[in-house]
Amino acid sequence: MDSINESPSPIMKGFLFLCCYFISCNALPFEQRGFWDFSMDDGPNMMQDEGSGLPTGPIPTDLPSMPPMDLCPFGCHCHLRVVQCSDLGLTSIPKDIPKDTSLLDLQNNKITEIKKDDLKGLTKLYALVLVNNKISKINEKAFEPLNKLQKLYISKNNLEEIPKNLPVSLVELRIHENKIKKVPKDVFNGLKNMNCIEMGGNPLENGGIEPGAFDGLKLNYLRISEAKLTGVPKDLPPTLNELHLDNNKIQAIEMEDLIQYSNLYRLGLGFNNIRVIENGSLSFMPLLRELHLDHNKVSKVPPGLPDMKFLQVVYLHSNNITQVGVNDFCPVGFGVKRVYYHGISLFNNPVPYWEVQPATFRCVTDRLAIQFGNYKK
Repeated sequence: MDSINESPSPIMKGFLFLCCYFISCNALPFEQRGFWDFSMDDGPNMMQDEGSGLPTGPIPTDLPSMPPMDLCPFGCHCHLRVVQCSDLGLTSIPKDIPKDTSLLDLQNNKITEIKKDDLKGLTKLYALVLVNNKISKINEKAFEPLNKLQKLYISKNNLEEIPKNLPVSLVELRIHENKIKKVPKDVFNGLKNMNCIEMGGNPLENGGIEPGAFDGLKLNYLRISEAKLTGVPKDLPPTLNELHLDNNKIQAIEMEDLIQYSNLYRLGLGFNNIRVIENGSLSFMPLLRELHLDHNKVSKVPPGLPDMKFLQVVYLHSNNITQVGVNDFCPVGFGVKRVYYHGISLFNNPVPYWEVQPATFRCVTDRLAIQFGNYKK
């Protein structure tokens, strides 16, 4: 027992010293070489067991990086190339919009300006919605990258002029409820694909539409309602199928006003101050199907309606009509009119409806299609 408590001999001490020395010399300090160092107990050069099915060599530290991905702008919703950034209180167009975006919705924000590079790289954009912002300025080159844009909705803003250099691919432009007073001659140059323009709710007068402003356009639909027009604008596209001029200050329909619109099938002239419709002025629209003349000041049924073979709907309510003749709507004889009327509205006129002859509506599909009513001053 005493021998156990004896201190080590000098030879033993020397041996222990040498062992500690060699061990300390071979132990290298820890060096982090990658993320994997924190998940491996034995360092980055750990070998896997044979038969485990995993690599047995050293873990590589130069793995290829992931390809860059377009991220959705903060606060927006991105799904299937649709980027929705509406109702976010944005004051400018977000950065880093995915390059493959097809529809960009920025309505109901506080955007004040569209700068030159705000839409840079969006070469696949099909529709851009900027409705209900505070946009008053658009850079002349802002739309240059949008070579596939077909629909531009920029209504309810503070624009004082139609944007310049619109994409030639544009099909539909909705720019109503702005502050536009002028339609320059060259603003629509080159827009051969344009089909629809909605520009009502602007303080636009007849003199603000320069001659030739719509030259080259093949529009099917045009609305200039709630403006300051005192007459039917001249030189509108002759290709028009629909023309809406309601809620203006038009006072008369003269002979030459509609002479070039032979393709019209819907004409909206409601809520004006029309008192006179010249005889024969409607005869230039042989394909007309709907005629809206409600809320005007006409005192009789417009002349020429019996000769319109395809006319189906006539709105004449809220006028000053005092008499309806037996041949005011239907032609004399059979085979002249191609289709029967689906609707004739005459209510809110000072006409004694009980005095109107039943034969007056002989070319109407059903008696329910006739809307009369008591006149109340």
